[in-house]
Amino acid sequence: MYRPELNDLDAVIAIARRGSFRAAALDLGMSTTALSNAIGKLEAGLGVRLFNRTTRSVSLTDAGRVFVEQVGPALQDIHGALDAVRSQQAIPSGTLRINAFAMAAREILSPLVLEFLRRHPQVHIDLVTEGRLVDIVAEGFDLGVRVADLVPSDMIAISLGRPQRYAVVGSPAFFGKRDRPRVPPDLLNYPCIRVRLPNGALYRWQFQKDGQATQIDVDGPITLDEASLVRIAVLEGIGLGFFMEQDVRTDIEAGRLIRVLDDWTPPRAGLCLYYPGRRNPSAAFSAFIGLAREFGAKPVP
Repeated sequence: MYRPELNDLDAVIAIARRGSFRAAALDLGMSTTALSNAIGKLEAGLGVRLFNRTTRSVSLTDAGRVFVEQVGPALQDIHGALDAVRSQQAIPSGTLRINAFAMAAREILSPLVLEFLRRHPQVHIDLVTEGRLVDIVAEGFDLGVRVADLVPSDMIAISLGRPQRYAVVGSPAFFGKRDRPRVPPDLLNYPCIRVRLPNGALYRWQFQKDGQATQIDVDGPITLDEASLVRIAVLEGIGLGFFMEQDVRTDIEAGRLIRVLDDWTPPRAGLCLYYPGRRNPSAAFSAFIGLAREFGAKPVP
């Protein structure tokens, strides 16, 4: 009698959740080919197809839907039982999956994540960065990191104690023959690097001063969708750029970039680590939460 392994069952749930073998394989830390072979073996053992596959899409068959509806809750119970056992570990181990947008990941990587790994070398961290706001429970993550006002209300949040600020910057060469903008509407007279959001919309630069908020739909010679590319274009003098302050702080301090409109970019909500309530958190999870609370309690430099 064919007896599927727990990893095979998890694989089915991951594919159903993500709607893609490739995305599920990334979540599971395996190759798409290996995942496809595992599902093929499972389907052969069960004698039914669980997925309809085309070159462009993946969907559950009727048997697959029954499988997910029946097996999904049972898997949650099994993993809950495993977590209960892991919570008794003396030494944290296993894998923690964290979802964050790129800026947040850069902000916490060295002082929090890498410090955690130094303290707990038997734990593996899977840090996934993406611009969209995901449901960390549905997507299979243990923790998320977002700006405080984007954290879902049903989550437990830990402030990481780092207020966020925007910064408008240009290179010294860019300002060589130009006056500096004094108020946000002045930006309409300058070439700027436009930014495309993950949903395809163009980002409008946000400002605030003395209770007055404004958004500027800037224009310029190029549109980019990644902060590191925008930084290169700004350093090359192509136009002004709009960043989270920490992404260009060292460039400002070194004189490679000049900041303008500083009085229109006050501190905003800081970062938070967040997670759903857990009855039996693993030792690794509890240790990470403990370090995050230490990190958030430290004075901001």
